[in-house]
Amino acid sequence: MATFIGQLIGFAVIVLIIVKFAVPPVRKLMREQQEQVRTQLDDSAHAARRLADADEYHSRRVEEGRVEARHIVDEASTDSTRIAEQLRTQGQVESERIRVYGLQQVDLLRSQMVREMRAGVGTEAVRRAAEIVRERVADPAERSRTVDRFLDELEAMAPVAKPPEVSTTELRPASRDAQLAVISRFDAASAGAGLDDLTRMGEELTSVAALLMREPILARHLAEAGGVPDAKAALLRQLLGDRVGADTLDVLTTAATVRWSATDDLVASIELVAHLSLLTRAEREQQSDEVADQIFRFGRILDEQPALNALLSASHEPAAGRVGLLRSVLGGVSGVLPTTTALLSQTVELLRHERADEAVKGLARLAVARRGEVIAEVSAAAELTDAQRERLGTVLARIYRHPVSVQLSVDPALLGGLAVAVGDEIIDGTLSSRLALAATRLPD
Repeated sequence: MATFIGQLIGFAVIVLIIVKFAVPPVRKLMREQQEQVRTQLDDSAHAARRLADADEYHSRRVEEGRVEARHIVDEASTDSTRIAEQLRTQGQVESERIRVYGLQQVDLLRSQMVREMRAGVGTEAVRRAAEIVRERVADPAERSRTVDRFLDELEAMAPVAKPPEVSTTELRPASRDAQLAVISRFDAASAGAGLDDLTRMGEELTSVAALLMREPILARHLAEAGGVPDAKAALLRQLLGDRVGADTLDVLTTAATVRWSATDDLVASIELVAHLSLLTRAEREQQSDEVADQIFRFGRILDEQPALNALLSASHEPAAGRVGLLRSVLGGVSGVLPTTTALLSQTVELLRHERADEAVKGLARLAVARRGEVIAEVSAAAELTDAQRERLGTVLARIYRHPVSVQLSVDPALLGGLAVAVGDEIIDGTLSSRLALAATRLPD
């Protein structure tokens, strides 16, 4: 019995301990589990509601998508119709543009082909004409007839020009009058001078012109309009009285006491009188024509020899060297007169700004003008007969109302006819120029 009671008390104690210490945590845990279950149930209900809302939203968006899709399809259909119409219109415009452009290109190609054919035919015609002309003018008689035909045309020309002046037309009025006064004084001084006196006067005037080129202050003092004539004459006598002859000093005094427009005109006029001294000597020795012809021919040599022309034109080089070169060149040419050599030496020594060939051509014009003639530079394919020369001189004299000196140069490349240059006027009647003109008139 006691054992049963003891066991019962033990059992009670155990139950008490369990109730006191184990039941509360279990109850708490159960409450927490219940609360957790309740929360999960709430969450599940909320999720169900959200799912329902999502399904409803999805259904609504699907319906909106269907409406939008139908709208897009309608718009796409409308746009496709409009785009197709635009493309059709643009295609028509572009095809028309291409058609017009193609027609233009066809016209352009046709025109180009026509021009090329014309040019080809024209070039071939000119080439064949040149061959025919060369074959014809190979006969001297036929070539001579081309000159006669040119002279016939020239005779039919009315007077077209005035004779070119040589010495004074390029000067201003004051210098022109001054130069005429100096030339007049020279003519008076040279009237009774001998041949040696004329040569000496030319050399002295050349030396004085060279001196004035080296001493520009002296030249400017002698040429200035405000100077006292007596003072300038006294200065000349003091500087040159024992170095030049009386006739030379007289001419220089006249040059210093007249009025000049520019200092260069004074120097140029002294050079001109130096040339006239030697040309006057040539006249008295009956060598005027030959001297003029030799000067003209030397000018042609300078045209054909640009290196020689450049050497003689180098005014920055010493004049003695250039004159020495000139004399060595002339020494190798047979028949050159001493007067020609002296005139050309004067010209080369006194070069200032112009080229040698230009100065020599000016000297040739002066030589011809001194005889009261106009110089005509004539180019021909072959030598002219005496009758043709005489006829040409007569015709030119009638045109220019002045005696004409014919200076002939031969150039076989001209083929036939003549080219005449008088001053700045050129009358070109050569066959080569007519062929060239025909070629330039061909269509491009």
